[in-house]
Amino acid sequence: MLKTMGRIIKWSGERKKRLYIGFIYSFFHTLFTAMPIMAVAFILNLIMSDKRGESPLTAEWVFYTAVFLILMVLARFLMSYCRAVNQESIAYEVTAEERIAIGDILKRVSLGFFEKKNAGEITTAITSDLSYLEMYSMKMIDTVVNGYIGAFVMILCLAFFNIQVAGIAMAGIGLSALALKALGRCSRRNSTVHERAQESMIGATIEYIRGMQVVKAFKQEGISSKGIKDAYGMSRKINIKIEKNYVVFNCLHLLSLKLASTGIVAASALFAVKGGMDIPTMLMLSVFSFVIYGHVEQVNSAAHVLNMIDATMDKVEEIKNADFIDAGCKDIKLKKYNIAFEQVIFAYDSRKVLDRVSFQIPENTTTAIVGPSGGGKTTILNLLARFYDVDGGRIAIGGTDIREMTCDSLLSDISMVFQKVYLFHDTIRNNVRFGKPEASMEEIVEAAKKACCHEFIMNLPQGYDTVIGDGGATLSGGEKQRISIARAMLKDAPIILLDEATASVDPENEHEIQAAISALVRGKTIIIIAHRLATIQNADQILVVDQGKIVQRGTHEQLIGLEGVYKRFMNIRSQAEGWSIG
Repeated sequence: MLKTMGRIIKWSGERKKRLYIGFIYSFFHTLFTAMPIMAVAFILNLIMSDKRGESPLTAEWVFYTAVFLILMVLARFLMSYCRAVNQESIAYEVTAEERIAIGDILKRVSLGFFEKKNAGEITTAITSDLSYLEMYSMKMIDTVVNGYIGAFVMILCLAFFNIQVAGIAMAGIGLSALALKALGRCSRRNSTVHERAQESMIGATIEYIRGMQVVKAFKQEGISSKGIKDAYGMSRKINIKIEKNYVVFNCLHLLSLKLASTGIVAASALFAVKGGMDIPTMLMLSVFSFVIYGHVEQVNSAAHVLNMIDATMDKVEEIKNADFIDAGCKDIKLKKYNIAFEQVIFAYDSRKVLDRVSFQIPENTTTAIVGPSGGGKTTILNLLARFYDVDGGRIAIGGTDIREMTCDSLLSDISMVFQKVYLFHDTIRNNVRFGKPEASMEEIVEAAKKACCHEFIMNLPQGYDTVIGDGGATLSGGEKQRISIARAMLKDAPIILLDEATASVDPENEHEIQAAISALVRGKTIIIIAHRLATIQNADQILVVDQGKIVQRGTHEQLIGLEGVYKRFMNIRSQAEGWSIG
């Protein structure tokens, strides 16, 4: 528990000074809580002295005591306010920075990182795990640290009047600490299981929502919901089991404190009966027994929460410690944009995708890549953009190995339009501007016109300010792809990667899009994956990729006259595009 508290304090970073100041305020808060109790004992003693005729109780003393009590109450709430102001907002500030930091980290890791960690695990870490830290980390500081500060301040007050009674109070703290230690061990075992159940539940939920269209299309609601029901059921079962495991230790913790409170009252009464303590002091110590463990009693729930926080921090740190794909690289400004693949080898885990692939792409030329599905075409683009690093060989742009470049400096010279288009849940204006954040409205409109999407944008309710659904769900496939092309046009990078950029464009707009792409790629170094003859026939060179190797290369005129993959591929495409209903 103390280790986790230390981690929370360290996690607060430069704000830890505010935590320490909060501890000071908590000390005085407890002191100002104890002093009214002692003041009441003092005035009670005066009343009893007055009754015995030893010394008269004057109105002046009553007034002074009342003013003192009011000042202590006000001071107590002032200390509570100052502590909250210093401590409560820390978690919200730190988690906001953590989310941004994790976002920056995820931009710099290999895409293989996302294959090893499922969407549920990453989503849980960024959302619910950090929210857990946000909601409970400072509450635990208050419950545990400030709670024990309060208890020890009151024990010091007890020691001032009777050291034996203070010893009983300390014994209660010691016994409860043993129960909490056992509770902590149990919680550590359970926290990992609980985390896995949470990840499974969130992962199943994401999968269910993403697959809803397929579920409805095939009328398999029952089958698809089985996974999510099992995940929810397992989460419920694990949570109930965890709570049952805690019952014994929770009871022992509370029993220790209640016994100590009872012992304080009994010892005080015993001292009073034997004449070793006056009645007002006995009553004062009895009142202390009811308030001394107020915060400490809540530490049992904190022990479980702290272990959950510990596991959460482990998971967040694992993401933060992920290997950057461009670690140790430099920002390099390229002067030439010729591309070279030299004996490139790459595999997804154990499945080899590219096997010693070599080719040259001169600057300001167009290279088309064709071939059967699964041959490695898109992988070539992913490696060039350094979404992954090669397992062997070398990729160079302008003679510079891309492994020497930071991702930002590399991608600043690359524009990409992929077949699977993703648009953000934002305005169309901001989705197009994503290619060039500082672009003016005139530049955005011009790019949209070139990509043949200005007309349909203006027909939307708010035009360029229309907010599109998550992933562009409110637009058609062709509309999304044209906005993606506009985004690439606006970036105006010297290297263009096109992966089936016109695959979802309707025939009536294809000619316009082809003209727009021609304007986009003029004077640039182009790699284009396409299957339509109109797209690839004018390429400066065509690479035919099959089973991870370059099996043919040349121009359309050269390859169409040779027997091989390309000729067969073009014949099949011609038949497919020329089919009709008989």
